[in-house]
Order: sequence, then structure tokens, then C-alpha cells
Amino acid sequence: MKEESIGLIIGGSIGVVIGVILAISALFCFRYHRKCSQIGNSSSRRAATIPIRTNGDDSCIILSDSTIGTDSPVKSGRNGMSFCLDGFKKSNMVSASGLPEYPYKDLQKATYNFTTVIGQGAFGPVYKAQISTGEIVAVKVLAPNSKQGEKEFYTEVMLLGRLHHRNLVNLIGYCAEKGKHMLVYVYMSKGSLASHLYGEENEALSWDLRVHIALEVARGLEYLHDGAVPPVIHRDIKSSNILLDQSMRARVADFGLSREEMVDKHAAIQGTFGYLDPEYISSGTFTKKSDVYSFGVLLFEIIAGRNPQQGLMEYVELAAMNAEDEIGWEELVDSHFEGDFDVQELNEVAALAYKCVNHAPRKRPSMTDIVEVLTRILKSRHHSNHHNKTLSSTSDEVYIDLDQTETKNSVTDRRRQESMDSTTDTKV
Repeated sequence: MKEESIGLIIGGSIGVVIGVILAISALFCFRYHRKCSQIGNSSSRRAATIPIRTNGDDSCIILSDSTIGTDSPVKSGRNGMSFCLDGFKKSNMVSASGLPEYPYKDLQKATYNFTTVIGQGAFGPVYKAQISTGEIVAVKVLAPNSKQGEKEFYTEVMLLGRLHHRNLVNLIGYCAEKGKHMLVYVYMSKGSLASHLYGEENEALSWDLRVHIALEVARGLEYLHDGAVPPVIHRDIKSSNILLDQSMRARVADFGLSREEMVDKHAAIQGTFGYLDPEYISSGTFTKKSDVYSFGVLLFEIIAGRNPQQGLMEYVELAAMNAEDEIGWEELVDSHFEGDFDVQELNEVAALAYKCVNHAPRKRPSMTDIVEVLTRILKSRHHSNHHNKTLSSTSDEVYIDLDQTETKNSVTDRRRQESMDSTTDTKV
């Protein structure tokens, strides 16, 4: 009897232990699946949400996955549960970006079997294509021997899936199939800023247009720094990464090296020689002010029409020695202007650029400050032009009083020309 009692006690104890273990296991599994579901759902919501900007002109709206119709020719992403259970694979991360995935065969057909090359970059070749909707796009293909790689591909897809601004190049979709990695962008028909500064096939950019382009690039960077949530640091601002659309509006492109500000500040040094912040090179820490430095170099490049890799900053330092006399910066001016530029504007833009490349990051302006300065310069130009036209119009009216018959046609022609000039300014 004693042995039977001991056996019953041992058996009961083992049963209780097993029951407790099973209960704990069931609770753990329930909480695990619930957490996975929450992660998947939050990822989907985050990918479908566009950061909102407080500036009315650049405001964006909240979009949902419903913006991609059920009859869309592209593939849909996976749901939150599979996103978690597949161990956060890269393919699932890309799907969570909210961007459509294009089949390889469709892009192959759209590019005539990848024969319509329009450019070549560090990422790989770029092709012009017409997709099934009739839209003209640019398809960037990751080359097998590219200095960049899959990491940059996934970075660009995840970032541009949630970043939307009129001065950023729009990513339409991607392809990650058959070992190929492709990015599909809105086609920028006027090419890169670099091609207009140095390419012989393009007409030289006027001073007026260059200041407009500088402002648009600054607005794009301001959005990344202060409008995106979390903020984004581009890390590769240069003239070849600034693209121009049909209306010559500038848009910032190539986000392969970009980082969210709160993540991975001490990554390996990457970028383009000539544009890199000296502080970043020495410390390995890239901040918003590092983007500001690169933008300052870009401003000097726009002024001088000289490649930073060809000693641009040495010329800048020499010109800065005489800048206090307000004649130094004129030594930098691109010869293509042939004297057709506003000296006061040149000195203001160059002085701003010099502040951007200050060796002490804390002394550099923010992108918001830069936007305000460039906006003020352009507004001053507009008011000055308007004032001059008003004076010209008043002078014409007095002249008409003296000799109406002789001047009537002349005044009409001049006002017609002023109207045409105004229309041209608006388009730019």
C-alpha cells in the first residue's frame, strides 16, 4: 500500500508538471502569434503612410494600399502574419514597402530585352521603358559587378516607399526576381544636372535657372531632414544625383546610401570624393550637417560649372580670401554666363555656399535656413523685375502724351514682350 501511495504521488506530480509546461507553452505560442500579427499590421500601416509636412505647398496626404487597384498588373505584397513567420526576409521587407512589384518578363519586354540604355551609374545601367499603362519610365538594373549591392537596393525601396515630395524622384515600383534587382522610376526627360553643367550636347544653364534648381534641391533635402518621420540623411548629394524633368524642375535621386537619422550613424564611410564632409571622414559620423556640406559643394559647382573632383574647393578658398571686398566670388563664375548674371545674387549665393562648407558642422546653416535664403533671393529678383517694369510702363505713358501716334505700336509691342517674359518666368 505504501509503495502504491508513493507511485500515485509521483505520477500525480509528473502529471502536474507536464500540465504546467503545456499551459506555459500554449500561453507563449498565443502571445508569440499575437505579437507577430501586431508587427505585421504595424509594418503594413507604416509602409502605407506618407509623412505629412507642415508646409502647405509641399503637403502630402495619407495613402492606403487601396490606391493600387485590384486590376493592377503588378503583384500584391504578403500579409503581416507571413511577414513575421518568414523571419523578416528581405523579400517580405520589400513587400511591406507598399510599392508594386513588376514581373521580370514585363520589364524585359518594356525595355526591348534591355537594349534601350539611357545611362550608367554606380548601381548599374538605366533603361528607358514604356510599361503596360503607357507611362514612360526609367528602369535601373543592379549590375552583377556593381559597387553597390542588394543592401542599397532594399534601402532605396524601403525609403522611397514612404517618402513623397515634388523635389524627390518618385519610385514607381521594383523587381526582385530571377536573381535580378531593378528599380522603376518616373522618367526624368532632361537628364541629370551634371549633364547640363558638363555635357556638350546640352545648352548651358542660365544663372536664373541655376538658382531655381538650387532652391528645389534645397527643398527636397529640407523635406528629408525635417519633414520625413524619422528624418532621413541622403549621404550622396552631387550633381549626377539631381535629375531634371520636362519643365526643368529639379528632383533629388539615388537613395541607396541614405540612412534614417536615428539608425546606423557610424556606418562605413561611403559617398563621392569631393562632396564628402571632412568631419564625416575624420569621425565616421554622418549627420544632417554632412548633407549641408555636400549641398554647399553643389552650390559652388552650380556657380563655377567645375567638377569638385577637379580642385573646385581649392578655387573656392582662393576666392574666399577676396570675398570681403565683394569681388572674390566673381572669380569663380562659369564662363558660359558671358557676364549675364546678377552680381549681387552671385555674392549672396556664394556666401551661403561658403557657410555650408564651414569645417565646423555646428556653424553650418540648416536646410530650412538655406531654403529661406534662396527663397528671399528669388523674391527680391521678382520684386526688382516688377519694379523695373512698372517704371518702364510709366515712362511709356509719358512718352505717349508727347507723341501718341508715333509710339502706340512701340508700347504695345513692349508690353506683349513683358507678358511673354512673365509667362516664361512662371514656367521655370
